[in-house]
Amino acid sequence: MRRCFPVLLFWLFIVSASASADVVKIVVNDTIQPVSVGRIERALELAASRKDDAVLIELSTPGGLMNSTQEIIQKILASPVPVIIYVSPSGTHAASAGFFILESADVAAMAPGTNIGAAHPVGPLGEDIKGAMGQKVENDAAAFMRSFVSKRGRNVDVAESTVRQSKSFTEIEALSQNLIDYIAANEQDLFKQIATKPIKRFDGKTLTLNLVGKPEKFLDQTLKERILSWIINPNVASVLLMIGIMALYAEFNHPGAVVPGTVGVVFILLAVFALNLLPTRFAAVVLILAAFVLFALEAKFATHGVLAMGGITMLVLGSLLLVDAPIPEMRVKLSTALAVSVPLGIITVFLMTIAIRARRSKVVTGVEGLIGAVAVAQTALAPVGKVFVHGEIWDAVSSASVAPGERVRVRKVEGLELSVEPETTPKVNS
Repeated sequence: MRRCFPVLLFWLFIVSASASADVVKIVVNDTIQPVSVGRIERALELAASRKDDAVLIELSTPGGLMNSTQEIIQKILASPVPVIIYVSPSGTHAASAGFFILESADVAAMAPGTNIGAAHPVGPLGEDIKGAMGQKVENDAAAFMRSFVSKRGRNVDVAESTVRQSKSFTEIEALSQNLIDYIAANEQDLFKQIATKPIKRFDGKTLTLNLVGKPEKFLDQTLKERILSWIINPNVASVLLMIGIMALYAEFNHPGAVVPGTVGVVFILLAVFALNLLPTRFAAVVLILAAFVLFALEAKFATHGVLAMGGITMLVLGSLLLVDAPIPEMRVKLSTALAVSVPLGIITVFLMTIAIRARRSKVVTGVEGLIGAVAVAQTALAPVGKVFVHGEIWDAVSSASVAPGERVRVRKVEGLELSVEPETTPKVNS
């Protein structure tokens, strides 16, 4: 029995290995940013650890951050497992950063009705980068494209034209100009075409992939990646930041309320975490903070809305400029900035006005409320006697003689005794 045990373990290992998936698949249908890097890295590491035949990335993206794109391409080029990138489904595209990633793959394919290209670098608001800096950025992007496209055996000149001239191509144009390897209606069609000829890897080695009928391991987003994808949305991050600032202000005006302070700290920390992963303009953060300063000044000086309008304008501009991203999908939308800034400005000014008025208003309760109050002499004050004020009878000492029934004004409270002086108003009959 002991001799059979190692043999049994060996056969169990063989069965489990044969049952493992041979293709790891992920779907990237969002902007290219740090969360995308983590997802693709996880898929490549899993495939390498299992010694799978290939990694299939179904890609649909408007583009994204160049730093994240470079990280993804580095991992694809270094992957021991061949990487297949398939632009799908029909009607989608792989533009800008997506085109760079597509061209770095061992196998590049597109579904019918898709397009690729438009990889010219742009400024943070989508504008052309002028002058020497524009040439520098363009040349760097073009050189980066050439560095791996030539190794993949694809058309370097045409690929470079997407950077320098912002050209885009349909799937038929891309195949005819040797930018991609296959056009496939679906995954199985793609696998059949791949099996017909060997692929050339980045290190120069060639191999044949026979993936027809092989099982797939679909790698869905983890809970962490889903949360990060939501938080890293620039619109969400900007809203979290502004609500957090307002909540902290509410806590400072009502110390001990706890809930506003807790909400403010949590929201601001989430916003800071997201903005740390995004290309953030810290000058925009200054604009947002300055907007709240204008709201406070409006509440204090009552400029009939002039400072409030200035604050709302700065809040909108700060929101729009907050994320320094190259594509519109990764910037704060104007509709979001307006929808948040206008109500937030009005609410903030209203709350600040109430708080300032409450601080300026005279205290009418307790010892402080007695100062300046009018009392009625219950006995003669010569100079000591008793007075009636706020529904109570107090001992009082007057600066001059006062007859019963005359009105006096409280000037000081010393323990349980009031210091008063005669009022100039007519007598009150008791």
